[in-house]
Amino acid sequence: MFESWFSQADAVLLARFQFAFTIAFHIIFPAFTIGLASYLAVLEGLFLKTRNPVYQKLYRYWLKIFAVAFGMGVVSGIVMSYQFGTNWSVFSDKAGPVIGPLMGYEVLTAFFLEAGFLGVMLFGMNKVGERLHYFATLMVAVGTAISAFWILSVNSWMQTPAGFTMNEQGQYVVTSWLEAIFNPSFPYRLAHMLLAAYLTTAFVVGAVGAWHLLKDKSSQAARKMFSMAMWMALIVAPLQVFVGDLHGLNTQEHQPAKVAAMEGHFKSEARAPLYLFGWPNEETAEVDYAIKIPGLASLILKHDIDATVTGLDAFPRDEWPPVPIVFWSFRIMVGIGVLMVLIGLWSGYLRLRKQLYESRPIHRAAVLMGPLGFVAVIAGWVVTEVGRQPWVIQGLLRTNDAVSPIDAVGVGASLVAFIVVYFLVFGAGTVYILRKMAGSPEHTHIPDYARVPMAAERLYHEED
Repeated sequence: MFESWFSQADAVLLARFQFAFTIAFHIIFPAFTIGLASYLAVLEGLFLKTRNPVYQKLYRYWLKIFAVAFGMGVVSGIVMSYQFGTNWSVFSDKAGPVIGPLMGYEVLTAFFLEAGFLGVMLFGMNKVGERLHYFATLMVAVGTAISAFWILSVNSWMQTPAGFTMNEQGQYVVTSWLEAIFNPSFPYRLAHMLLAAYLTTAFVVGAVGAWHLLKDKSSQAARKMFSMAMWMALIVAPLQVFVGDLHGLNTQEHQPAKVAAMEGHFKSEARAPLYLFGWPNEETAEVDYAIKIPGLASLILKHDIDATVTGLDAFPRDEWPPVPIVFWSFRIMVGIGVLMVLIGLWSGYLRLRKQLYESRPIHRAAVLMGPLGFVAVIAGWVVTEVGRQPWVIQGLLRTNDAVSPIDAVGVGASLVAFIVVYFLVFGAGTVYILRKMAGSPEHTHIPDYARVPMAAERLYHEED
């Protein structure tokens, strides 16, 4: 059966699609757990400082969700490493002396830190002191950020390789670990990804809070989580726009072909227009049905409206990335970012008018925004990875030269297996998480040993 399906297919294309499918599934969970671990640390810290029982309820409410999401992230991440050996053995051989140690450092620092304190965080609330439990929560949050540090360093090195040379066996070996780790694009990409994770989590928390406010606007727990999420939207979403601009300028410097595809610029030109919408036509090297603003791309990318912006015509045709995919993925990411900024500003206006918990339109909008952070993260990774094509290591190793000597039937069979298993296993986990989110935070069980005095509980049953 698989032979008839895949005998005419391209093994490289199937291997790329398999990796894209697994990483798209995987990135959802780290993006959520990085932000949620920090949110849990904030909640527990606020509870210890104020003794407000609402923070304790929210901590226990989100802790179970975090545990399931963290587990799915770990399991989906294991599959990624196997593909380096099965589908991308040439890449592993040539880049292994650089990539291997960096990924090993992620395990030795981040994963061991998370694993060491996760059990205390999940099950130790009645077995260790409050401060030690809070320390465990902090260490898990720090571990997720350290994990992002190493993984982004690996991927950034593939985008902007530095601190290496080639040995006699044709492998890339490190000459300076500082230059390899802190390669030119790494600081921008790390900041951009961490902020994306925090924003994604904030809008999930905000959506859950808004959902429960629509059912019961007097819920103190729902009010608190919605309020905290909207503060994040108001402050962090504009900051992400600023960091994204810096990241774009860095990409323009080091990967101009990617930016040309993002912007739909087939020709190098002065006063380059910003294409808001349109369809990049690679055959005619034009953007069909274009809606554009003259000169704005030059102003954004060069900070000079008369500056010349490099187009795809400056590169050989076989070094162009797939332009329509990159072009539209970038607009999806930016469009969602703009919506996040607008939601943040809207919430700030309503907060000033003392209507944040009364306005049903913003609650409905927040519910709809809940999953869009994940869409933006996936779209951003599509821009990053597809925009680098045809290179797996920018300027050094082409994707077609990095694949294992495999046949299409074998890759196709494993791809089908991945799709079926992923949708069954992770679909069930996602349904469980959504059911936990649908449960009211007011009904969160607080064991007797963890309760604050009743007097304090009554004291904090008040509006923000």
